[in-house]
Amino acid sequence: MSQKEMTIIDHIEELRKRLVIIVVFFVLAVIVSFFISQPLIKLLQHASAAQDITMNAFRVTDPFKVFMQMTFVLAFIFTSPVILYQLWAFISPGLLEKERKATLSYIPVSVMLFLAGVLFSYFILFPFVIRFMLGLSSNMEIQTTIGINEYFQFLFQITIPFGILFQLPVVVLFLTRLGIVTPMFLVRVRKYAYFILLVIAAFITPPDLISHMMVTVPLLILYEISIWISKIGYKKMQAAEEEQDLEINHEP
Repeated sequence: MSQKEMTIIDHIEELRKRLVIIVVFFVLAVIVSFFISQPLIKLLQHASAAQDITMNAFRVTDPFKVFMQMTFVLAFIFTSPVILYQLWAFISPGLLEKERKATLSYIPVSVMLFLAGVLFSYFILFPFVIRFMLGLSSNMEIQTTIGINEYFQFLFQITIPFGILFQLPVVVLFLTRLGIVTPMFLVRVRKYAYFILLVIAAFITPPDLISHMMVTVPLLILYEISIWISKIGYKKMQAAEEEQDLEINHEP
């Protein structure tokens, strides 16, 4: 067996080990989430955004469906640091020592940005969207009857994507340190990125200008922050490569 084949097999075995660790932690997170989901669902039903809403179950299975959705969402959030660490551990052997330390610090930042995106969307965007929808129904003299399943699906549809979108600066910095993207490339494709973010915002928000701008403006700001962070990461990467070249050249 050639060295290349051994290397491929080693990579597959390493990937399998990382996936097993993630699955084990996810199962444990699901067990923990079983005890948290029901109190959290009750809390969200009595939050300010839902004060004027009466939750209804249109199917016998709706409460159980909401319970399981909340359980798996919480389990994913609890497991996300483990997923990020295992991803880092899998690719870290191909990084420089300074890059390993730098990219490891991305994990807590990534988790905090995700939570920041979820909290921003829940406390600012979600109440505005709910008020807009209820106001539209009232203006059209439509009696709104909201199912608990539909309510929480809409809640997840608003909050989870926003938490993921808030990862943009970390993802861009990570890809920059890997040499996959550069700040020059991000500047060059800015107008295309803006268009994609506008389309994403249109999918997340209802069709009115104010709520659309409430999503679009933070996303555009995040992209500009990502370019700025990418420039910093790019300079550090170049400095690290130059330092490594100097060390190699000075070796006897």
